[in-house]
Amino acid sequence: MADTEGLLLEITDAVISCKKEKVIETVGKAKLKLPPEEIIEKGLSAGMNQVGTLFERGKLFLPHVMMAADAMTAGVKLLEEDLPAGTQEKKLGVIVNGTVEGDVHDIGKSIVSTMLQSSGFEVHDLGRDVPTRNFIEKAKEVNADMIGISALMTTTLQGQRDVIELLKEEGLRSKVKVMVGGAPATQSWADKIGADCYAENASEAVAKAKELLF
Repeated sequence: MADTEGLLLEITDAVISCKKEKVIETVGKAKLKLPPEEIIEKGLSAGMNQVGTLFERGKLFLPHVMMAADAMTAGVKLLEEDLPAGTQEKKLGVIVNGTVEGDVHDIGKSIVSTMLQSSGFEVHDLGRDVPTRNFIEKAKEVNADMIGISALMTTTLQGQRDVIELLKEEGLRSKVKVMVGGAPATQSWADKIGADCYAENASEAVAKAKELLF
């Protein structure tokens, strides 16, 4: 037991340290003793969750997060052939994510997209300064379960309401969940505009997306 726990901890540490080759090496050892689902959940995902927490505390920066995600993905690929039939293709849900039109802030939204992808969601990141209609058209194209809308300025916050209103006009509101976030957004704002949830940070975004879609 202690040996396998040590292997999982090594994997977690390797993800946090962005040591891709170490992740691959340790996952290779772990797969001889543990089921792939456990390695992903308690080793790879655990490391990525800690990376997200450290990012939110200002201890890490986005390039580090992206490298850690790359290391984690390499570990997951090594386990894919051992996963039960159907698990490889299974996604928790499809999410379209972007920053509203007129707002060029990108980092917070990018970390949310990365964390959602690392947690098993299929994410289509539209980037920043995204026209309202683009959210809707992309949601239709990929048959999205949720739209994530970021706004980092009070002057662009209205864009979140605009996306929700257009979803209603298109008759899609009942089919697509909406998550809002960003510095000026709050739970009361989310309630006011009829969003399904508000997330303060990336870890919360993952938890709430799972809660709504799983």
